[in-house]
Amino acid sequence: MKIRHVAPLFALVSTLAFTSAVCADQAAVAHRIVRVSLDGASSSASSGRLLVFATLASTAKASAKDGKVEQVDTNPFKPQAVSIAAREVSRIEPGASIDIDTDTLAYPAGFSTLPEGDYLFQAVLDVDHSYNYTGRHAGDLVSDVVPVHVAPGSAVPTLKLAHALPAKDMWTLPPSVPQVVRDALPEARQHATAETMVSPALSAFWGRPIAVRAWVVTPPGYDAKASTRYPVVYSTHGFGGGFDRFATSMVGVYSAMAKKEMPPMIWVFLDEASATGTHEFADSVNNGPWGKALTEEFIPSLESRYRMDAKSSGRFLNGHSSGGWATLWLQTRYPAVFGGTWSTSPDPSDFHDFTGVDLYAPHANVYRRADGSAIPLVRDKGKVVATFEAFAKIERVIGPYGGQLSSFEWVFSPRDVDGRPVPMFDRDTGDVNPAVVAYWHDHYDIAARVTSQWPTLKPDLDGKIHLIVGTADTFYLDGAARKLQAALDGVGAKSDFRYLDGRTHFDLYVEGDDRSALLKKISWEMYKVARPRG
Repeated sequence: MKIRHVAPLFALVSTLAFTSAVCADQAAVAHRIVRVSLDGASSSASSGRLLVFATLASTAKASAKDGKVEQVDTNPFKPQAVSIAAREVSRIEPGASIDIDTDTLAYPAGFSTLPEGDYLFQAVLDVDHSYNYTGRHAGDLVSDVVPVHVAPGSAVPTLKLAHALPAKDMWTLPPSVPQVVRDALPEARQHATAETMVSPALSAFWGRPIAVRAWVVTPPGYDAKASTRYPVVYSTHGFGGGFDRFATSMVGVYSAMAKKEMPPMIWVFLDEASATGTHEFADSVNNGPWGKALTEEFIPSLESRYRMDAKSSGRFLNGHSSGGWATLWLQTRYPAVFGGTWSTSPDPSDFHDFTGVDLYAPHANVYRRADGSAIPLVRDKGKVVATFEAFAKIERVIGPYGGQLSSFEWVFSPRDVDGRPVPMFDRDTGDVNPAVVAYWHDHYDIAARVTSQWPTLKPDLDGKIHLIVGTADTFYLDGAARKLQAALDGVGAKSDFRYLDGRTHFDLYVEGDDRSALLKKISWEMYKVARPRG
């Protein structure tokens, strides 16, 4: 830049000072402030992650039942539809108020960029920083949905945290569950037992008691004193699931066994949820030795108290999504322990295709392709509905724990000096850290691990991998599945890969009106392994 005239130093300094003051004042005016008060939700001081959501009133009312909007929340399948801002609150007293600058930490942009119009706002105080995983849950403090007119110079809106969310009864089934399954609930509950065991291995790692938790569902006619033993299915949930979210699965499985649509087996529904996301039952320098705790502590404890087969040919694995990866990992990591995994739509098992991104490529980036186009992460009926960048940046606003992408890092990454996992990619730019990816490759790339160790693994693993995924998987997970199959084919391994034409992440198990048709087929395939003559 050329300077045509040189002003006296004093005049130049004065001009710069005045200009800076004007710019600072304009920036302050441009930022949109929201005031949040603790007004009735709690009688004691509270803390947590304060989240403020805003959406166009007309859009929200058009899609709401009877036009009544009961909550404003982010939607990963419509990431641009709701604006979200956040700040940490170390302490707020009852009756007190705090201001949140909705431009400091926000997605998709600061609230000052919202076009003039009528909006609906809502505030949530996430008291235990679990929002990225659970969403709203018991104990969170929320405001009513408040109409706000956004315009230049409009008044600062006040949102009152007036309600504490109550705990939900885990046995209250959602409306979508068929009546025939609902009718089986009372009897199913009699066959469901909560099992919690404090793990010596995990407790030693964390320096405090850490428990492995599961629900055990026994089949109709089960008698703990009889001689009859049963094959066991170890099933685990996907991202967002947990110990108190298994009711539908438990009642569905029991109902199907009672109607002889599924064979008599013991089902163990494993909880893999943690404060950091899903721990995947993988031994990790960040989460601790979950695989060891399961295979060396928890399973032997169960087998000492239930009429289980207690041998490889009678232990099976099933899981979907993150649960699919967990069960695929357990089968390949402990091939002599389990008799087969039926993993559906698993998270990436070959990091050459991490939801469409080759993490090993030179200068890899999870946000942009080489031509600058955005990398998709979510699709619906062939249409891209969310990008990798949107997912990552929404997670960053909501908080540092429990998000799907950060969950991968808590399992796969080396530990950083601050005690947290080293990020695999830069949240601002999307650039991949090749050193971290190298660690991922050496420790958790299932395709790489199985192929490099195949001569050792083959005697216990050959023929035990069953993987089922839709060709239209919502998160592009069919790509990694094909690469894993190619890797196994390359070493001559026996495996079973099925690609269901047109199926997505969420309708894979459905046939007609039966939402668990695939699970029923899988259960009979397992039973045939355990009882080849039965």
